[in-house]
Amino acid sequence: MTALTLSTSGAATLRADALVVGVAKGPKGPVLAPGAEAVDQAFDGKLAAVLETLGASGEEGEVTKLPAPAGVKAAVVVAAGLGGVPAKGDGYEGEALRRAAGAAARALTGTKKAAFALPVTDADDVAAIGEGALLGAYTFTAFRSNGGGKGASKKGEPPADAVILGGKPRDKAFKAAVERAAVVAAEVNRARDLINTPSNALHPAAFAALAQEAAKEHGLKIEVLDEKALLKGGYGGLMGVGQGSANPPRLVRLGYTHPKAEKTLALVGKGITYDSGGISLKPAGHNETMKCDMSGAAAVFSAVLAAAKLGLRVNVTGWLALAENMPSGTATRPGDVLTMYSGKTVEVLNTDAEGRLVLADALTRASEENPDAIVDVATLTGAMVLALGDRTFGVMANDDAFRTAVYEIAEAVGEQAWPMPMPAELRKTMDSPVADIANMGVRNGGGLIASLFLKEFVGEGITWAHLDIAGPAFHESAPYGYTPKGGTGSAVRTLVRLAERTAEGDLG
Repeated sequence: MTALTLSTSGAATLRADALVVGVAKGPKGPVLAPGAEAVDQAFDGKLAAVLETLGASGEEGEVTKLPAPAGVKAAVVVAAGLGGVPAKGDGYEGEALRRAAGAAARALTGTKKAAFALPVTDADDVAAIGEGALLGAYTFTAFRSNGGGKGASKKGEPPADAVILGGKPRDKAFKAAVERAAVVAAEVNRARDLINTPSNALHPAAFAALAQEAAKEHGLKIEVLDEKALLKGGYGGLMGVGQGSANPPRLVRLGYTHPKAEKTLALVGKGITYDSGGISLKPAGHNETMKCDMSGAAAVFSAVLAAAKLGLRVNVTGWLALAENMPSGTATRPGDVLTMYSGKTVEVLNTDAEGRLVLADALTRASEENPDAIVDVATLTGAMVLALGDRTFGVMANDDAFRTAVYEIAEAVGEQAWPMPMPAELRKTMDSPVADIANMGVRNGGGLIASLFLKEFVGEGITWAHLDIAGPAFHESAPYGYTPKGGTGSAVRTLVRLAERTAEGDLG
């Protein structure tokens, strides 16, 4: 992973392969952002004019490269678009800095050392730039034949070093910002790696084994229930979904504890390592990216590890509900009735509504420990994508204040989210003539119905939120900002900040 450091060197005097400066979109053309003064001076005060000549406008996501002039020790100057110029007296928003740094980092593959002279007014700006640079520098080459072999090309590799200028290396707040950015970015990128790993290399047992390795490395407690333990324990949801596959299911509990913690936060992740739809087989064109259906479990796994690395004063448990949903002679059929871990019975009307079944078992088990709050994360419904698009996840909860808090945290860390309702009248559409509840209701409002199903399995009196990340978890279009093509690590930053807020006592 790219190394992140602070430097007090001037933008023009630091030796680097590339120097990144910010440029905003002004009413009459590109406007240089603070941090670019020395570089502009080397261009005889004409850097903005040169950029305009090259077609640059300062628009968000725009990256313009030009040779460095005499007086600048970097080989190349990279102008990264920040979007609109902030109002007088205001600084640039963290997400604008994050995306600009990310876009620049993506454009600097094959570069050994990149320096970032973007606007810095405080430690929060440093954190945003650091996160953006490290997330933008992400690449996934594990399955390329020359990815790490001898003589492999360095052309596609991310910068080895990212240096942020304008910070204060000896200031505690700035140092902490850099350290946190490095941890959070590393864990987001871990989640991305897991999501991008093909399903033949990441079945439930393999995911559980990775969790065991990480738990040992970071001093976490771990419990892994295999198919025998799940069957004996009555985990009908996990077993029902996984029984059609040659790769049996697992339920993993990861536990981080702090000796001075006063609160416990439980995180539950949907971990369908491949989703064919089961007997209710997905149509052609919908199978190719279904390795990403474990994105919720990846986010939970990474968030627990981040909490441990940061030493947060809160207990965090992570529940990974891992299964592979396949059609076979042993698979659950539409119309079958499953007895869940909670004892409730579920009529399975559609085997492609499997995520809520594995989550239900994990939610019940997590509730037994009576945490202060539970948050589940899942690529749960196509309905949520239709409602909110590809970049925004839905937030639902059994407590309005908690839903608002989670939504505001997501927005603050730069993850697009939107609070969604849970209309009580939709619950009746899941009534079953043969079981306690069906796993499907009416078609309209499918994402909301899924959340109402999950609510049935949350322990009484426990505050709970559900994040449906079906849209932003896997990005199929061209990269933008710090977001790559493929797995994104959606919700990791939200969960980490939620754990920090809980540790700080800000969430009651």
